[in-house]
Amino acid sequence: MKDMKFDNLAESYDEGFAGKASQKFYNLLLREISLQPGAAVLDVGCGTGALLRRIAGTADITGYGVDVEENMIAQAQKQCPEMQFAIAPCDQLPFEDQSFDAVVACMAYHHFDNKAGFAQEAARVLRPGGVLYIVDPRFPWPVRKAMNGIARLFRVVGEFLTAQEMEARFVPFGFTGVGAATDAYAQVVELQKKGQA
Repeated sequence: MKDMKFDNLAESYDEGFAGKASQKFYNLLLREISLQPGAAVLDVGCGTGALLRRIAGTADITGYGVDVEENMIAQAQKQCPEMQFAIAPCDQLPFEDQSFDAVVACMAYHHFDNKAGFAQEAARVLRPGGVLYIVDPRFPWPVRKAMNGIARLFRVVGEFLTAQEMEARFVPFGFTGVGAATDAYAQVVELQKKGQA
């Protein structure tokens, strides 16, 4: 399976179409996310670190990010020197067990090739009671079916899901659905790792 490549767009990503389109997703997450002061937050598929910068502008956090694109991580380190970043896939997170209060995947989950592996890793690195936020596009059924079919046809990594489908995929890994919110073509699914915080 081929994956979309964003490495050559790293320096101009935030000012380009994709970066600007991501703002609606960032805004929806910022409206829904709830963090205690000092929370450790991991952004999986962090790109240039733009979302972590936005979160840090509204909450006192310790920010971490991972991405598979080397140039994206270089941009994130340049723009967020106080945060920690690493090159890593979603299913091999380079962190200790129970390291984070919140894990975020914004405009990234549909790109993840190993979604079950990500769910397992998110459960591993989250503390009991920690929260996972999946922010992804929300398409009507005919569009979602067509886009998923095209991705399969051309063997491109990509799968768009409903909030209910996403929640169902995380339940076997010890998550409980907390809620979902939408804003036009954006959706956020909030899942809590079972156990006491």
